[in-house]
Amino acid sequence: MYTPRLKEKYNNQVIQALREKHQYKNVMEIPRLTKICLNQGVGAGVSDKKMVDQAVKEMTLIAGQKAVPTISRKAVSNFKLRENMPIGCKVTLRGDQMYEFLDRFISVALPRVRDFQGISDKGFDGRGNYTMGVTEQIVFAEIDLDKVTRINGMDITFVTTAENDLECLSLLKELGLPFKNQN
Repeated sequence: MYTPRLKEKYNNQVIQALREKHQYKNVMEIPRLTKICLNQGVGAGVSDKKMVDQAVKEMTLIAGQKAVPTISRKAVSNFKLRENMPIGCKVTLRGDQMYEFLDRFISVALPRVRDFQGISDKGFDGRGNYTMGVTEQIVFAEIDLDKVTRINGMDITFVTTAENDLECLSLLKELGLPFKNQN
């Protein structure tokens, strides 16, 4: 049976490294990645519904799982936004698909980011989760540049079972996310 490369790395190397670093007594204390949430807001979706449909198609290609359009909860007259209007899309990845996406993100997408120096360590929320933004969806190899009508960014949230930011940082570093060097 096929097991994603990063899942094997987690089981064989990361657990042992985290156990040595943080002195965990119980196996269940060791933090693990539970899900990755991709979220994309499409501001132009208010005036053109096709933009949201295009964003859903691109997000589905990137994630390898069907994306769901997000709808507005309340009306904002300044933005010409009505209630229940599609304004973005989202995907939640778990299990093998989550590890596959993370592997493609680390090894293919991040090296394609222009002037990449590493990802910031400022996106932690205090509860062991990390959120980062990608400014262009074209860094993902699944996107065909000829079919892109508009460049959109997206938010990527890594949800872990870590108790604090330090444990989450060491888990994500062990998994291979290239953080900027702290001086």
